[in-house]
Amino acid sequence: MSHKNLNPVNPAKPKRVAIVIANPAISTTTGWPVGFWWSELTHPYFKFSEKGYEVEIFSYFGGKCEGDAMSNPDDVTRWQAEDLISRGFIGDPALKALVENTRPASEIEVDKFDAIVIAGGQSPMFTMEKAVEVQKKFVEFYEAGKIACALCHGVAILKYAKLSNGQFLAKGKTVTGFANIEEDFADEAVWSMGLLPKDKHVMPWRIEDALREIGANYIQAGLWKGFAIRDGNLVTGQQNFSGSETAEVVIQALGE
Repeated sequence: MSHKNLNPVNPAKPKRVAIVIANPAISTTTGWPVGFWWSELTHPYFKFSEKGYEVEIFSYFGGKCEGDAMSNPDDVTRWQAEDLISRGFIGDPALKALVENTRPASEIEVDKFDAIVIAGGQSPMFTMEKAVEVQKKFVEFYEAGKIACALCHGVAILKYAKLSNGQFLAKGKTVTGFANIEEDFADEAVWSMGLLPKDKHVMPWRIEDALREIGANYIQAGLWKGFAIRDGNLVTGQQNFSGSETAEVVIQALGE
């Protein structure tokens, strides 16, 4: 028996969502390996699947992807220890295999999907600038009137995504993303543990500042609060505790 909703809104033509995760990289600020954040993949995947949607996972450049260590519920830090959804996803060989050999975002056929979701993690802050195909697909979804969604540090895409007329996609839009107060929290945490000197920051730049600079109306719900906002067909989620909220806004935007 399928785990999916047995009474989807339109079983003859289920909605289709492309989730894009970041490829592994090395942080230029800390020297640590970075990747995508598990909950930002698994929570939307769970929500969409339960709704009866078809979900396909892509990455910026294709190939094997890896989650940020701290996003794994079994990590020694226990930062996400209570994330049962990610624990279940990672523990299922068939689901875990979906991130082992991803197709590149360049292969996303926009006309075959109803929405695109750019998951976050630390890697997007170091890899998004060169992920030109991801930016291109995101804009294609948006300009086609389809749902274009970015979550947490995946919102980094809005620093680069420009419309066909050359304007920033997010200019004049109400958006959210990883907040400065959350970046401050992360910096203080690594400083207190002696992992970085106090003149160094975890991230090379900040989502909130970048969005304001391009003329977006940035808002947030508070430190580590689950939050997502929709402006037209653009959906953004605040941080790694906002995966479910973000998926729910996408589902609502798709009319279900």
